[in-house]
Amino acid sequence: MKFYLTFYLVIYVPTFLFAQKPAVIPAVSRAIIGHDKAKSTAKDTVMESDTSKENKEPRYYYASINSNIYVNTKGAVGDRFSPVAEFGRAYGIFEIGVAGGRLKTTGRDTVSFLEMRPTINVFSKGRFAESLCLGAGYVFGAKQALMTEICNSINLNVSENVQVSISQGYCFYDGRNSSRTGQYMGLGLAYNFLKGHSVNKQRKKQAIVSDQ
Repeated sequence: MKFYLTFYLVIYVPTFLFAQKPAVIPAVSRAIIGHDKAKSTAKDTVMESDTSKENKEPRYYYASINSNIYVNTKGAVGDRFSPVAEFGRAYGIFEIGVAGGRLKTTGRDTVSFLEMRPTINVFSKGRFAESLCLGAGYVFGAKQALMTEICNSINLNVSENVQVSISQGYCFYDGRNSSRTGQYMGLGLAYNFLKGHSVNKQRKKQAIVSDQ
């Protein structure tokens, strides 16, 4: 009897233990590996969201002055010179501003206008960029009061705060019984309101030098 009991303990019990061990270890390993993988995936997703391109785009207010000269038309310089001032806000490559100015410097009536001007940078390389502008506004007291505009410009970022530009465009003036078109070329100077050592100024600098 003792012989059979001893044989049972020596042969069966170790076989049972070693047969169960491989089944337990893989289960525990899968649980640990799966848990670590889930944590790693969640972490990568958060990092990708935090470092997205949209979060790196600078946002700031700007002000600009433009000196435009209408071409392909008759008149002295005062009849064709159009000063314009604009104030707006930039959201990365997109800008939205309100512009006001005069269609000419001679005379006092029917020459002042107010315009909404959205602008987008369609191309950039280092400090240079090309922009497209579409505007719509109103000429006060004029028979052709509805004003629309399309223009493009080549811009040079002298620094994070200062930008100069050369532009050319077309303005269309529509009234109840008549309409006309004007073509202009001009020079512009813009100032970006960026605080020193601010995050937006660092983002603006990075956008300027990233492609150089």
